[in-house]
Amino acid sequence: MDKEQAREQVNALVAFEGKRIRRIWHDAQWYFSVVDVVEALTDSPTPRQYWGKVKERAFIDLELSPIWVQLKLPSADGKYYETDCANTESMFRIIQSIPSPKAEPFKQWLARVGYERIKEIENPELAQERAKKYYELKGYPKDWIEKRLRGIAIRQELTDEWKGRGVGEKREYAILTNEISEATFGVSIKAHREIKRLDPKNENENLRDHMTDLELIFTMLGEKSTAEITKSRDSQGFTQCRDSSREGGKIARGARAALERKTGKRVVSTENYLDLAEKKQKKLVGK
Repeated sequence: MDKEQAREQVNALVAFEGKRIRRIWHDAQWYFSVVDVVEALTDSPTPRQYWGKVKERAFIDLELSPIWVQLKLPSADGKYYETDCANTESMFRIIQSIPSPKAEPFKQWLARVGYERIKEIENPELAQERAKKYYELKGYPKDWIEKRLRGIAIRQELTDEWKGRGVGEKREYAILTNEISEATFGVSIKAHREIKRLDPKNENENLRDHMTDLELIFTMLGEKSTAEITKSRDSQGFTQCRDSSREGGKIARGARAALERKTGKRVVSTENYLDLAEKKQKKLVGK
């Protein structure tokens, strides 16, 4: 899985006995919010303070320190904050220090959901199904979801081509992606995000999750065309792949321009799905 696809799926909610547990895919494994686990196990009205006391004991006896890391997870206000997280193995050790009758069933639950991602790697269709449910829960239209998932598959095909042709750095992937976007839409990814009114400081706010149907379609066309040109030219290395990316984007640009001439409407739109996040936040606050 490439870093772009991972970012698209990193934030996920799972539930244990009705309690929401935030998790994030990091270093090829799931990391779970320790505070959420503490709340699920103890039903404490102040789980952060409870975890703070557990951490104090951990630092004193050095048995648990430091087996957790801080990763950015979404909060009820829709923003992302550094949060103590632990992988499955470390979480088992943390649970040992929390007296709770729910400890054993939680361990079984944790083992199951921790292994879930491994099964998805073995069978990508499971990952696609989970992504579909994720978008459905957020309230996206079903026809949009189908396009979004198809776009993820096409993106994966393209990044696999790049990886096999000597493009290996995150920065190079970003440059090539931007080349396709600029050629396709006439605007950079940064400018496209600004048009969509996305928060420039929130890297987890994925532009593609706020694209209209047509924007998704032309994004797919640009990336699929790039993949085909890259293969037909046998492009190798960053420079040659960049040339192929520009050519792939030009094909999508031609189709976009033709549609705009016929309809009199621009494809790049200010429309977004930020209202879905607001609705979700209101639900969380209302609970």
